[in-house]
Amino acid sequence: MAEPDDMNLTFLLPLFAQVGPAGAMEHAPLEIPRAKKAAAPVIEGRLARCIELARSAPLEAIRETDKWLAEARGSARADPGECKGLALTRLERWVEAAAAFAAAHDDTPVFEQALRARRGAMAGNAALAAGQAEAALAALDSAHGEARRAKDSALAGGIALDRARTLVALGRIEEAASALAEARGALAGDAQTWLLSATLSRRLGKLPEAQSQIEQAASLDARDPAIGLEAGVIAMLAGREQAARLSWEAVVAMAPDSAEARAARSYLDQLGLDPPDKPAQSSGR
Repeated sequence: MAEPDDMNLTFLLPLFAQVGPAGAMEHAPLEIPRAKKAAAPVIEGRLARCIELARSAPLEAIRETDKWLAEARGSARADPGECKGLALTRLERWVEAAAAFAAAHDDTPVFEQALRARRGAMAGNAALAAGQAEAALAALDSAHGEARRAKDSALAGGIALDRARTLVALGRIEEAASALAEARGALAGDAQTWLLSATLSRRLGKLPEAQSQIEQAASLDARDPAIGLEAGVIAMLAGREQAARLSWEAVVAMAPDSAEARAARSYLDQLGLDPPDKPAQSSGR
């Protein structure tokens, strides 16, 4: 599990994907890392020290935040609530983390719309990691509205990406596609947004769109093995076996110890060896 970024919304959340009709090659349920969507605010003072402690000693950070919360009142409870949520994510105590982030969101002054949106999105992501997709969507919908009211398009686009993941988990695929379209508009330079768009287009059977989107992802980050893996899946479903093989071989060469490489090897094993070269004509006497 990747460690949470100070004020970032993101966690490593799986987008489970079934490729094609029954009997087709399955795409492994990869955890696709999320790129930052906006510069994180500068964090100073007690919150900054608490976040560092949450990273290195989460149980100690929880004890510190409990003391801090006991002495704080009103909006002063928001910072320790956020820190406690981050410490709980380090321990993968997702339900408790979601509650801590939600409390931090509620304690944040209403005039700080962007900060409320960030904390609300943290709550939504933690709820999704806990398997509470409906609760996650409610938190993310609220955070999305706050980000838009703050006129922070990058933040709103990032939360749209979170909403897409959640909508996929709920099986609301067409709505997820709409959320991804918004995310692409706000985060055109984010390779992960294009990767997830390609994955979803492929799931919807829109292979030309998926191909265009995975090419855009690769143009932004040619070294990401998740992009290479998905490129191979799309190529295979389009009947381009050799292109798929080359993509998966590149993944294995780039990141041999990764989860993506393990999936790529399984796909290559299904394909078998390259067709042997046509034997040279022997000259008879």
